[in-house]
Amino acid sequence: MSRSSAEEERPAGYRDLVVLVEYRAVLTASALSWAGDYLCKAAVALLVLERTGSVLASASAFAVGYLPWLTAGPVFAAVAERYPTRSVMISCDLARAVLIGLIAIPGVPVSVLLVLLFTSGLLAPPFEAARSALLPHLLTGDRYPVGMAFNNTVFHLAQVLGYAAGGVIAGYSSHTALLLNAGTFVASAFLLHRYVELRPAALAVTRRSGLWQETRQGYVVVFGDPVMRAIAFIVFATVTFVVVPEGLAAAWASEIDGGGATQGLIMVANPVGFALGGLIPTRLARWRTRLIRPLAVSAPLTLVPALLDPPLAGILTLVTASGVVMSLLLPAAQTLFRTVLPDEYRARAFGVMNSGIQIAQGAAILATGAASERFPTATVIGTWCATGVLVMLLVSSRSLTRPEPSALAPDSTERTP
Repeated sequence: MSRSSAEEERPAGYRDLVVLVEYRAVLTASALSWAGDYLCKAAVALLVLERTGSVLASASAFAVGYLPWLTAGPVFAAVAERYPTRSVMISCDLARAVLIGLIAIPGVPVSVLLVLLFTSGLLAPPFEAARSALLPHLLTGDRYPVGMAFNNTVFHLAQVLGYAAGGVIAGYSSHTALLLNAGTFVASAFLLHRYVELRPAALAVTRRSGLWQETRQGYVVVFGDPVMRAIAFIVFATVTFVVVPEGLAAAWASEIDGGGATQGLIMVANPVGFALGGLIPTRLARWRTRLIRPLAVSAPLTLVPALLDPPLAGILTLVTASGVVMSLLLPAAQTLFRTVLPDEYRARAFGVMNSGIQIAQGAAILATGAASERFPTATVIGTWCATGVLVMLLVSSRSLTRPEPSALAPDSTERTP
């Protein structure tokens, strides 16, 4: 066996990632974009509150950033496969820099601000889809699952830092915070242009069949293949249960006589758990697929003790533990998903997955939020997650292996008129 082959087979570590110049550039660019997104959400929410005095208007401005994933997300993800991944990411970054820069102009009407914010959000799906399609080319062998774990850790750290920076800087000047956000997108575009190789589009011109048809094929590929369908159900179901503490943090904090600081601690506990989970040794390549089922059940199980109405320290422990479990589950699921997914469907398939995650999270928060109007929040979360354990036992019973790897759904989609 050659030296390069041996390196592909041996378990990878974080050192194997940081030596890759392209990966470092993509990770740094993504971290800047992620932190900028959350900084923007915090700044816009405060700006709208200052301009209107309406909490509902402020909350609506915050929620606008999620709408693109619930509407045109899969379609824009399909667009990403028609062009080189680097070009898609750079174009999205530069366009978002311009749009956020326009929002930062003093005196922009709130209605125009929301339109600009929604338009900026439409560029997140193609950026994320292109990044997801690019990473398997940069991370080969066992580097991929290690890279996914590291990416998840960095993402959640960027979320915490983005919110914190957004709150602090926006408290001084919302416009300054927004200009800083625009600057993160410019810096991201520069890194991608300077250090990432230009690769051809995943979907050749001769294989294109129309944007709507290509978008539909993304759904067919994900839900038509038994292994990918099983992974999708596991991921969607899991986030449905673990997201509720973040969504109900304000209500939970008020019921334990806590204020905004308590709410903030509950909201960041899950990202902190993700970061801590990223520190767990990564040399588990042979066990990753086997761990998916027990981790899927453990994710909601960690939150069932909420039924005991714990104090703040107990709440933070439970929510942090759920983050640790998710930090182990998601890379395992992402790695298995990648191994059964053809290259030319990666952007579309990841677009479908991201949209499904957003829908699942939104539906869960709405459902539990309605229930918490009548019952204590701790009871709602504990009961919701106890139900989640039963659901995950059922969902994770599906097979995660395929008898014949050659029998892939994409072939059938190619023949679909």
